Amino acid sequence: MKITVIGVGYVGLTTGVCLAEIGNDVLCVDKDKIKIVDLKQGKIPIYEPGLADKTLKNYQNKKLNFSTSIKEGIDFADVIFIAVGTPAKYTGEADLTSVETVVVDIAKKMTTYKIIVSKSTVPVETGKKIQETIRLYNRTTDFDIVSNPEFLREGSAVSDFLNPYRIVLGVNSQKAKDAMLEVYQNIDAPKIITDIESAELIKHASNSFLALKISYANALSRICEKVGADIEFVTQGMGYDSRIGKDFLNAGVGFGGSCFPKDLAAFIDISNNCGYNFQLLKEVQKINDDQKQSFIDKIKEIVWNLKGKKFAVLGLSFKPNTDDMREAPSLDIIDSLLKEGAIVTAFDPVATKNAKAILGDAITYAETIVDATKGADAVIILTEWADFKNIDVANLKLKTPIIIDGRNIFDPLEMKKKGYIYKGIGR
Repeated sequence: MKITVIGVGYVGLTTGVCLAEIGNDVLCVDKDKIKIVDLKQGKIPIYEPGLADKTLKNYQNKKLNFSTSIKEGIDFADVIFIAVGTPAKYTGEADLTSVETVVVDIAKKMTTYKIIVSKSTVPVETGKKIQETIRLYNRTTDFDIVSNPEFLREGSAVSDFLNPYRIVLGVNSQKAKDAMLEVYQNIDAPKIITDIESAELIKHASNSFLALKISYANALSRICEKVGADIEFVTQGMGYDSRIGKDFLNAGVGFGGSCFPKDLAAFIDISNNCGYNFQLLKEVQKINDDQKQSFIDKIKEIVWNLKGKKFAVLGLSFKPNTDDMREAPSLDIIDSLLKEGAIVTAFDPVATKNAKAILGDAITYAETIVDATKGADAVIILTEWADFKNIDVANLKLKTPIIIDGRNIFDPLEMKKKGYIYKGIGR
């Protein structure tokens, strides 16, 4: 199948590369000329394990190409995937300006039947808006609209695409259904065929539920601290129940990234617009925000006054195996430390460049874990990178032996045996 993917951000680039990997002929289009030139030279703009190798392989095999011309992309493809950004407005509502711009371009330039696939995360009924917009600018050319939400986790996006739990296809015609099944014919996974509105809702419903699980674990962690229980044991016991499952029950400093905060806010806005006050999801947001302040309070309990104290922050990205700093809990926590007059030196295996673009010279960036800890009053762990789990704490150069673990990567008893004052979440 000939496919054009418009937008080469996290979702668009992964989608385009993986669609080529499973045998389709793919053209990725983006208006950013520098990004397209870099991609043709094998330079990947994001850190995502496995993506660079597959990009280079499929580009060299001519299964994958890149362009800045949307007209070229429209003429090339049988199926057009829209994968542009849908950032949140200040109200929480998704900003669909980029989606509309692309849809208008497609409508004006298409002259033969096309299947137009919404891959971006969009509110329910966006499919109807896309259809209305195309008809406004093109009254003669036949087309179909499809909703094909993505369920990619940063850090494992390539694997998630090629080995998904399910593929959701919201279609309104047999022709579109048959074409989309052909697109994904080489992926062995359940194909869930729905109407377009149901497919659009599935994405927001799924991410909001996963965010709920995280906030539930974080709320439980607060209770555990008050009664002397261990959140790790509690969630382990819960997770063995197949009706609950162990995934997304890890207590920590809260969720971040480009999906959960944005999709949660958007779903609350969607619900309000439908006339339903989704109070449960508002509480999920509040728990997530409160968890960061609770962590700052925890730091104060252990080191007392923060002014003039030096902290070694390990982990800046919102999760391991990505350089993404969007909505990273580290940003709020570091900001709180700085406002209290603390000094921060940070280390992250891959996210330092993106962190510098946001934090600038407000903090110091170390090149190694040990360098970050030199002369520090405490270590603060904010991302559960594998490198951190394997730290030999005997090599740390701390002024005082304090570890405050926002991701529960260490065993409290082991840390105590090694002479450390150790504080985790809910333990």
